[in-house]
Amino acid sequence: MDEILRKPRSEHPLPKPEAGKKPSGLIPALEDAAVLTGRQAGRVLHRAEDVLSKLKFGRAPFLVLSLLTGLFFVLTTLYSPSYIVTVDGVELGVIHEKTEFEGAVDRVAARASQILGYNYLLEPAVEYTFALTEKDQFPPVSNFENYLFDQIGEVMKTYVLRVNGQIMGASVNQADLTEILDRISAPYLTENTTSHSFVEDVEITHEYTAADIVQDMDAVYAALTVNTNGETTYEVVQGDTFMAIAYRNDMSMSELEALNPGVTPEMLMIGQLINVREIIPFLSVSTVENITYTEEVPCPVEDQEDPDMYTGDTKILVQGVPGQNEVNADVIYVNGVERERTVLSTVVLSEPTTTVRAVGTKERPKTMPTGSFAWPVSGRITSNFGYRYIFGSTSYHSGLDIAVPYGTSIRAADGGTVTFAGYKGSYGNLVTISHGNGMVTYYGHNSQLLVSAGDKVYKGQVIAKAGSTGRSTGSHCHFEVRINGTAVNPRAYLP
Repeated sequence: MDEILRKPRSEHPLPKPEAGKKPSGLIPALEDAAVLTGRQAGRVLHRAEDVLSKLKFGRAPFLVLSLLTGLFFVLTTLYSPSYIVTVDGVELGVIHEKTEFEGAVDRVAARASQILGYNYLLEPAVEYTFALTEKDQFPPVSNFENYLFDQIGEVMKTYVLRVNGQIMGASVNQADLTEILDRISAPYLTENTTSHSFVEDVEITHEYTAADIVQDMDAVYAALTVNTNGETTYEVVQGDTFMAIAYRNDMSMSELEALNPGVTPEMLMIGQLINVREIIPFLSVSTVENITYTEEVPCPVEDQEDPDMYTGDTKILVQGVPGQNEVNADVIYVNGVERERTVLSTVVLSEPTTTVRAVGTKERPKTMPTGSFAWPVSGRITSNFGYRYIFGSTSYHSGLDIAVPYGTSIRAADGGTVTFAGYKGSYGNLVTISHGNGMVTYYGHNSQLLVSAGDKVYKGQVIAKAGSTGRSTGSHCHFEVRINGTAVNPRAYLP
């Protein structure tokens, strides 16, 4: 510390007198004064007294005045009044004014209070000794502040890891914190990764902090990798149920309903967006990968009208061959999930050929399927698709129960062919209609059947009258949709 705060002796010492000679005269004295740079003021004054004692009284008084003026010039040019600061017996250095050190003490106390969270009182034992100091030898006040900070046991200077401004941990070695960040990033890095960063604001600083800050690196790693709950959206596809969506996203029905207050679980639509829970790590890793891949180019389609085919029907006459492009792109991932793709270049490897398609123009019969369903009856849903508690036990319900008055008209959901019309166990009086492509609809518990097996029916045609036959507790229509023999949620196909 002394080496920092105090200047060593001058490299130009005063000239020594020759043996047996004593210095005399004004000029030698002034020459001595001119080389006093780096000496303490006391040495300057002592030298002046020595020279003056050897002058003869007969010399002109102005010579003495000139000498004193020269000495005064040297003193005021090279030296300043100062105070040597000693704290608890340790000499720290020199200052111009006592208020400089007092200000440093106040600033250190204020900063310590901010770091520790309570009013910290700093009361060092300080002594000030007057001195003359060369003007360029005053140390920065920050040196005193650093020393005072180092004497506070409750505060330490260390490397601090922050995430979005929140202190997560500290270490005396910056490499410890960097290693943790590398461990978190490593699982997301591949040979194609060109850069990576954290989504959150992450920084490592070197600063004074409270000594009790977390320095256990395992605990810091655990805090940075803990998962939190976020939200994302899911698009409903054919056959989805509210229960199945909840199960796939590791949620309960009540949790899914809480995220979707405006959604009726029994009325999901294909393409509908549902809010689901997303697991998000506390610290998310964003990576950029440069990848090259082959992309298929779809065939252009040329339509040819065919008057022998029904409107809406098509047939491939000539199947084209897709083209191939080589694509280079930068892909941004967050925690391994693609978020953005920027195509940098595309090279055509092969051009696609044209697909020729026949398109029907013949008027379609009313009894042909349209490809979409209408509600068979309008009423209140009393039982939904899925598991339910009924007749004293839990059972699987393969359709929708729609309550309607006895004798209400039941209509075909779409055009098709009646494949069954009769009594069938718990269904009671049942009608089933095939709509092609393995899709069949069921209409159960009817009081009266108005069609027979083999009949062609059109969308909206009355096929039965509502009742309560079979295993039923009241007049209603049991509506069921099956694809290749498997019951699916009718809600996914109804408007």
